[in-house]
Amino acid sequence: MDTIATIRHPRAAFPGEALGPSGQQGFVGRLARLVSSLARWIDHLLERRRGRLALLEMTDDQLKDIGISRCDAHREGIRRFWE
Repeated sequence: MDTIATIRHPRAAFPGEALGPSGQQGFVGRLARLVSSLARWIDHLLERRRGRLALLEMTDDQLKDIGISRCDAHREGIRRFWE
């Protein structure tokens, strides 16, 4: 029965990445997750910025439809993208 005890099903790794003896991903996997996480965070910041810029382009009637004053739209539109 020793053969059955040695069969392992490691979690999925990135293509070309070998799993370590404990079945965990190495440096490449951690780096890939970090870069992916960073890209998602930057995408989120830029999407928020695009939404704020869209507020600045709206007419007073459009802003009234969504319940925002021109002053509020301007205040939100000029905020930095990381805020």
